[in-house]
Amino acid sequence: MSRFASALVLATTFFGTVYGESQHLFFRVNVSSTLKAPVSGRLLVFLAAGAGAGDINQSPFDPEPVWVAAKEIQSVEPGSFVAIDTDDIAYPTGFSQVKPGDYRAQAIVDTNHSYNYFGRDAGDIRSEVVSLPDFRPENTAQPVLTLSSVIPSSPPVALASGIKEEDFVSPALSRFYGRPTHIRALVVPPPNYMNYPGPAHPANRYAAVYYTQGFGGSLDLSRSDATTFARLMEHKKIPEMFWILLDESLPTGTHEFADSVNNGPWGEALTKEFIPYLEHRYRLEPRAGARFLNGHSSGGWATLWLQVNYPKIFGGTWSTSPDPVDFHNFTGINLYAPNANVFHCGQGPCPIVREQGRVIATVEQFAHLEETLGPYGGQFASFEWVFSPRGPDGRPLEMFDRTTGNVNADVVHYWQRYDIANVIQTHWQQLTPNLQGKIHIYVGTADTFYLDGAVHRLDTLLQSLGARAKIQFLTGRTHMNVYEVGNDPHGLFLQIAAEMYAAWQAGAKPMAPMRSGN
Repeated sequence: MSRFASALVLATTFFGTVYGESQHLFFRVNVSSTLKAPVSGRLLVFLAAGAGAGDINQSPFDPEPVWVAAKEIQSVEPGSFVAIDTDDIAYPTGFSQVKPGDYRAQAIVDTNHSYNYFGRDAGDIRSEVVSLPDFRPENTAQPVLTLSSVIPSSPPVALASGIKEEDFVSPALSRFYGRPTHIRALVVPPPNYMNYPGPAHPANRYAAVYYTQGFGGSLDLSRSDATTFARLMEHKKIPEMFWILLDESLPTGTHEFADSVNNGPWGEALTKEFIPYLEHRYRLEPRAGARFLNGHSSGGWATLWLQVNYPKIFGGTWSTSPDPVDFHNFTGINLYAPNANVFHCGQGPCPIVREQGRVIATVEQFAHLEETLGPYGGQFASFEWVFSPRGPDGRPLEMFDRTTGNVNADVVHYWQRYDIANVIQTHWQQLTPNLQGKIHIYVGTADTFYLDGAVHRLDTLLQSLGARAKIQFLTGRTHMNVYEVGNDPHGLFLQIAAEMYAAWQAGAKPMAPMRSGN
């Protein structure tokens, strides 16, 4: 190759394509020589209009103001650089399409491929924010960003006295993964639990509430909740029971405690291994009427799923704003419809996020952003890791085409086994003796993700079956404020805790009543 041709290829690589083809905009990202090791992960470059030094982040709750471009990088040495084509993998469009103006830019390397779930996290590597005044994509000199600092770990939230962290190696999950695999939880006992007599005294056994977090949650993020539960019991705001905060997170998203060909047998591991382990280790009453479930959002779906699939094990679920419980209304979309498409609804795009009646994001935007940020941990990918069959490449098959939005009917047929309404309708005769009266669901009529639609369908089904279930639609409440009662942001939680306690006491044996204040 001639020196002229080599120079032409180099110019094409850094600044765009040649003669008549569409122009691409490249950013140069340096790796500071001060870093200690080569850098690998998903390189993300963020671009936002305006000025300011604060970190630039992308959010599906406000997706339009920030552009992001992505590229996988491997072992880039300190002191070297990488060029990223910001028109290759980009959201909402390639950077060459932005209007001229004042901008600011920042780069991070998502070293653990967890940005889709946690956002920027400990161990990620970032640049300073760089101002790009009077930025004009067609003639501005190539912007340069320098990766220079590693995001440090935050100190863990302190736990109230008596709270225990359980780390249990599950035989079932370890067989599935071929390596030791753990179930983790925070165990919040009642106040002064250790001061009372041991397991030989049945009057001192307690009910347990198994609590799961929503999408984006983790055990570390649950530490503040654990301390809150302890304080509420201490101040007699909620009755004394064990609160067991389960970790539902995986690198692929949330496993939802559902047995899955992709994530493994999480329901089996919880019900056959972890709960018996806890009941042996703590003074927990080992009967269904003393085991309750509570969760919000993805945790709301998980707890409802556990109650429906293991009705003999649990005494009731109090699920709030659950993820779609009927796939005829999957955030407003009928996945079973002929030629279903998740991008196009009627004459317009399918919405997925709303606020005060205004559409904040469409399904197409949400999916495009998720694909840009990376292949793991996003909400749609998380659903597929739980619900989909495994593809030939070892990853779950996609429910819909990420370019066109067309639904894969064969994959949806497989998903049907995780459609809670379908499970209830199909198996109601077998379920009814152990499920009656155990379902409690709360959802806002203005749910941020349109989840109230599926709950309405489930409510209609349960009524038609003669099921005793409590489903409440809270007028004007969203996904974020569904727990508000009056001026109390946690009012619904206090109500739920009282209802669980009453259900436990109603089924308690007369020979083993709880002592006052115990």
